[in-house]
Amino acid sequence: MRLITGLMARLFDVAMILAGAYIASQIRFDDGSQRSFYFAFVAFAAAFSLAVFPALGVYESWRGRSKRALCGHVALGWLVVQACAMALMFSLHRIDFVSRLWFVYWTGISGAAMMAGRLVTHILLGRVRNAGLNLQQVAVAACGDHCDEIIRKMELSPAAGFRANALYNVRPGTAAATTAPVRMFDEHVAFAKYVREQNIGEVWLALPLTEERTILKLVDEFRNDLINIRFMPDVRTLALFEGSITDLLGVPTINLAVSPLPPNAMVQKEMFDRLFAAVAIVAISPILLACAIAVKLSSSGPVFFKQRRKGADGRVFTIYKFRTMRLHQQKEGVLEQATRGDPRITRVGGFLRRTSLDELPQFFNVLRGDMSVVGPRPHALEHDDLYQNIVSGYIHRYRIKPGITGWAQINGFRGETDRIEKMEGRVAHDLYYLRNWSFRLDVKIIFATVFKGLHHPNAY
Repeated sequence: MRLITGLMARLFDVAMILAGAYIASQIRFDDGSQRSFYFAFVAFAAAFSLAVFPALGVYESWRGRSKRALCGHVALGWLVVQACAMALMFSLHRIDFVSRLWFVYWTGISGAAMMAGRLVTHILLGRVRNAGLNLQQVAVAACGDHCDEIIRKMELSPAAGFRANALYNVRPGTAAATTAPVRMFDEHVAFAKYVREQNIGEVWLALPLTEERTILKLVDEFRNDLINIRFMPDVRTLALFEGSITDLLGVPTINLAVSPLPPNAMVQKEMFDRLFAAVAIVAISPILLACAIAVKLSSSGPVFFKQRRKGADGRVFTIYKFRTMRLHQQKEGVLEQATRGDPRITRVGGFLRRTSLDELPQFFNVLRGDMSVVGPRPHALEHDDLYQNIVSGYIHRYRIKPGITGWAQINGFRGETDRIEKMEGRVAHDLYYLRNWSFRLDVKIIFATVFKGLHHPNAY
């Protein structure tokens, strides 16, 4: 069945590539003599897609995969194919023979058609599976809370097509909190017999690493059966972030404490940051100039306050702010935070702090690549030395670039950290941001900062 669906998907993609080229030529060329398929060019792209798409996982099973992941794989594969096609034409000195506008039309039409086809199929399959058809029966061997979580995820995602049919509770003292009609087993032999009798095709081992003997026993039990055995280790007590799996030197590796943002997300965030910072600096240049003049006239000293802070991976950089305090002697190795009614703060400086306008020069830090628009706020080096050994997870805030604003700031965790509870709350919000990062969340934080975060009672 999978062979047939894979073949149909390949035929569909080739058909959409050819159809997209034809439609693009109809749109681009008015004269029949000019209308051309660029047959060799299109044929190469169609053939090359059959090699590139499988390598990028385009034709892997859709069961359990999100629509976003499906479209992302297709978009990436199609862009790679088109880039290689253009590189071939360039190497053959035929690039000038290809209409650039036709190429753009073709790329957009074919890519949209391939993604639309998958979205429609995904929706139809979801409805079929919700109706109780095309289901994959699953037997789960698990225990405790992790067992409950796996069963619950299957119940909450019926369109994925997985249904729990049997549950082997390796610790009989605990029970799974599920409303699904699942056959429960406490004995290994009875569980294995039931899996074979019911022709269950999936066995999921949702067990902690301490259950090594049970894992090995189950793997050995079904070694000679045509059953998919999947290991879903419970690493929640070990992993700082959700334990994703990567491939290192050909060895499957569970990430316990690494950056939770994948490389493609980092690139996306970097591009957005640079573009946003450039636009913001141009847009707020009158405000920057007015603030600089006000600071200069308010008291003697430089316009900007500079301080060394930690950036991504602990790299030290110089952060820029508008100076808000009078010049004073700083004790070496001691950081005195601003307090309410602090006599060191000028009148202009107090206004800049309350409205967060003193932070605006940090857009230059973003443009330089030291910071991000959204991320955990960087602290003074003295604070880093103090809190990283006191507050759990503190240092992991620096797994990504620090931000001008962040999830903690729009939720009220800003200003003076005179109590350890305040810093713990700030760190907890920063780690939540890392675990749940998305482009949408960044946009939400930016809007919240603009509309409700510029003025805050904790900023003084």
